[in-house]
Amino acid sequence: MKFINYLESITGIGIFPMLSLIIFFTFFVLVTLWVLKADKSYIKTLKNLPLNKDNFDQNEKSNEI
Repeated sequence: MKFINYLESITGIGIFPMLSLIIFFTFFVLVTLWVLKADKSYIKTLKNLPLNKDNFDQNEKSNEI
């Protein structure tokens, strides 16, 4: 017996694909709105964080302890 036959026998299974689509779409829209509304200086700080030498030196000192 194929797997699709098992899924068709479950009552109310059709709601799960629609629910997953709604959750994904809502999350995508919220993240997009957050990115558009976020403070540009905050985004620039996050963007440069891995390249910030001062932060790297500070992390190196904390790893030595």
